[in-house]
This record gives sequence, C-alpha cells and structure tokens, in this order.
Amino acid sequence: MFDQYIVCGLRARERSGGEVEVRMPYYRGLFLSMVEAVDLVLDGVPVPPERTTFTVHGNTYTFAELPGITGDRWEMGERAVLGFDTGEPLAPGEHDVEVSVRLRISYMPVPGGGRDRKRLVAA
Repeated sequence: MFDQYIVCGLRARERSGGEVEVRMPYYRGLFLSMVEAVDLVLDGVPVPPERTTFTVHGNTYTFAELPGITGDRWEMGERAVLGFDTGEPLAPGEHDVEVSVRLRISYMPVPGGGRDRKRLVAA
C-alpha cells in the first residue's frame, strides 16, 4: 500500500555494516509479534536475518525475538531502524538498498507487507 515509503535512509556504522531506516507499508500500527520479516538486500547481496536487528522507539530486537513481543508496536509512519552487520565497514558512496516487509494482519488471509528499493548514499 505504501511501498514507495518503506526505505527512508542509510547510515554506516563505525565498525561493520550499517542501518537502514524503514517505515511500515500499512495504514495501521501493529504489534511487533505480527512483523514476520524485514528482509534486506544490499547491493544485490541478501543480508541474513540472523545478522540484522530491528529497533523501534529505542528498543532493539532480533528477528527470532519478534514473534513473542506483544507489548511493543510499530506505528504507521514511525521510522524503525534495521541494523545489519556485513562483517566489514560499509563503503562510502551510493548503495542499492532493497527492503521487503512481511506482516501478519489478522483479517487478511494472505500475508501483508510491501517492498521498496532505492539507491542511497550512506551518511
């Protein structure tokens, strides 16, 4: 629904990897237990989910933890941070960032979500 607004920004971390700011592709907020996946492909290379974290309003979770998080929400329009570790510093300059979000929405018989792809300069 709001696919073109998912990817918002890219930052390099000092040591390894970086962070991608992402927004939810849905018109309502959801409990984090309903966020099934936020997959990242950086410069054509998929980043494994076990090398990513999800941070929303200061709380950081692994994707293995999200199914049990029923007391925290990702609100519509709120920027979450998808942290990733590539094992090496993120090179300066432009990067192709593709994010796919899968959501479990109670009244929909199929998974919801969306996909966005942008060419961004790491800040």
